[in-house]
Amino acid sequence: MLRTNISEKTLQDLEFSTVLQHVSEHCISGLGKESVRQIQPVDSRKQLFIELHLVNEYLSSFESENRVPNHGFDNVTESVKRLAIENSFIETEAFLKIATTSLTVNELIKFFKKFKVQFPTFFDLSQKIEFTTYVDDEIKKIIDISGEVKNNASPALKQIRRDINNIRGKIGASFSSALSKAISAGYLDDIKETVVDNQRVLAVAAMHRRKVAGSLLGSSKSGNIVYIAPQATLAYSREFQNLVYEEKQEVVKILRTLAETIRPFTPLLEEYIAFLVHTDVIGAKAKYAREMNAILPKITKEKRIFFKNAYHPILWRKNNAQKIKTISQSIELNEQQQIIVISGPNAGGKSITLKTIGLLQLMLQSGILIPVDERSQTYIFDTILTDIGDNQSIENQLSTYSYRLKNMRNFLRRCGESTLFLIDEFGTGSDPELGGALAEIFLEEFYQKKAFGIITTHYSNLKVLANELENVTNANMQFDEKTLEPLYKLFVGQAGSSFTFEVAQKNGIPFSLINKAKKRVDTEKVRLDRTISKLQKERTKLQKNSDNLEKQKSKGLEHLESLQEKEDKIQSKLAGFQELYDNNQRMLSLGRKINEFLNKYFQNNNKKELNTNFNKWVADEKVKYAKKNPLKLKTKSQKQKAKVVEKQMQEVIKKVEKEVLQKVVEVRKEKKIEEVKIAQEKAAYNYKLNDRVRIIDSNSVGTIDKIDKKTITINYGIFTTKTSVNNIELVEKGKK
Repeated sequence: MLRTNISEKTLQDLEFSTVLQHVSEHCISGLGKESVRQIQPVDSRKQLFIELHLVNEYLSSFESENRVPNHGFDNVTESVKRLAIENSFIETEAFLKIATTSLTVNELIKFFKKFKVQFPTFFDLSQKIEFTTYVDDEIKKIIDISGEVKNNASPALKQIRRDINNIRGKIGASFSSALSKAISAGYLDDIKETVVDNQRVLAVAAMHRRKVAGSLLGSSKSGNIVYIAPQATLAYSREFQNLVYEEKQEVVKILRTLAETIRPFTPLLEEYIAFLVHTDVIGAKAKYAREMNAILPKITKEKRIFFKNAYHPILWRKNNAQKIKTISQSIELNEQQQIIVISGPNAGGKSITLKTIGLLQLMLQSGILIPVDERSQTYIFDTILTDIGDNQSIENQLSTYSYRLKNMRNFLRRCGESTLFLIDEFGTGSDPELGGALAEIFLEEFYQKKAFGIITTHYSNLKVLANELENVTNANMQFDEKTLEPLYKLFVGQAGSSFTFEVAQKNGIPFSLINKAKKRVDTEKVRLDRTISKLQKERTKLQKNSDNLEKQKSKGLEHLESLQEKEDKIQSKLAGFQELYDNNQRMLSLGRKINEFLNKYFQNNNKKELNTNFNKWVADEKVKYAKKNPLKLKTKSQKQKAKVVEKQMQEVIKKVEKEVLQKVVEVRKEKKIEEVKIAQEKAAYNYKLNDRVRIIDSNSVGTIDKIDKKTITINYGIFTTKTSVNNIELVEKGKK
């Protein structure tokens, strides 16, 4: 359970109401706008997570085909309140709006149930609401889409309206008859008839007014024409008016009955309204997040704030409207960097950096996504304290310093381990030395209480103290020493110079006056400020060098990627060339084999042998191809065909194998004969000096150097060896 302790002053200091105004612009209902403007930080951690996940789910739907259905609705709050009163009823239009509200909620419930994987939090929320079409069905039984009570709403109404239609017919017929008679008699003016008080009347010439029976209802401005309702229609008109009155009474009775039917569902209707308002608020937050490129960062259990590339949402919106680039900030607070003291020149961005962190944290704890990098993380704080701007109180007769002291007292009382404090221009409003000393004490107290915070200051003693305390870090807003323009970039780890004299010079203060001012300032302070300024300049140079190195690295990586791409292309070409080479080699091999068949045929002119050898060779090649490229069978007919082909192939293979075995037997016989013949020749051959020979089963060839009966000395160039005549074979006869 989270108990937030965030005051109205903090909300004002951080301009939270402006953010809410921007969010409300995305609402589709007046109730939604009103609800957004009343948003406060959520005091329950569980409820906060639910709210954030709802917004995140709605935001993700923008990139999905399953967009959240229309959830627009009319404000029926007052109608539901009236409906809850006994014996009351509401107009037909109000009933239709209630029916539409019920239908909309039921459609949303069905949608979130269907897509509960994409919208798990919305699904859980919608399941808490009763799904029923009873209200919508009962209203539509009685009232049609035009807002009229249906004829069959009651038997009495049905009969009354039937009688009204009959009377209308009789009125029309009687008027037509009276009109014809008056025209025949020549009593009427040229316009013949008109309508007075929703009643058809005869336009009678004034001179004939006594000749026409009926009721005088008026006359023209000139008095030349009088308007008379025929006597024959008067009786029917009175009956018509009575029926109209009865119809109204019956309609009221029906609506009261309908109200009685719907009245038990008024608590459910209130839930429906609340659900639609909540959905509208969620939708507005999601649309605002899409506009800001906002996300839901990781929320950690450990105390840590890490906002990477964070934008101040109000400043971003303002700059975006003016097409001005907004510079993002990255900042981190953790156990080792508990408090950051930011220094630097005025108008350098110290306050906006401080407000950015505070406002983003406040937005997140109010269920609003924030414009940061997706790698960002943060913690949920119990208390957020701020002291920003000139808070001079005329009402309480407090000076700025008195007010700030009162505020510091409040800080000390409320500050704890789960506190985030933000103080702008810490210690100002009093004597610099005395105020600076008191500011040191306050800073040490916040530090001892393990609170997280950011402070902006110009006081040198606070910069020194920040350097001395272990978990307090100096930071500065970078400044271009050449142009004397702020860079609006935060650098953590080093205090900043106020560049007081430099800024004064830039703004046209005479150099002589600046020198006089320098002489009146304590030498040590000037030296300190000069040292800090020098360090900042060095830091700026190092940062530029770092940026240049990073650019060069980036270019190097791009060049490496380009080379890699070229290498891949070359490898691809080489693979293509290899494939082409292999294909060509295969073609050459095939060509050589065919040429071999043809040469043999040309020698023996045996056509049968040619066909046999060629068919056998083709069958072998086919088998090899089939093994390398197995056929992918798809249909039954293809499988059956393949079986037949395979069977035929097996028969061919058996036949070929048989023929090959016969050939092998013949070749072996011939080989044996050849071996015997060679052996005889070897045995008969007398080896001589300089004969080139090799030992049987050896690849090395040597020359006979010496023959001693059956022993022969073989010279291999590097070494010699002796062996028996029976162990060698002739490679080449020696030259005489």
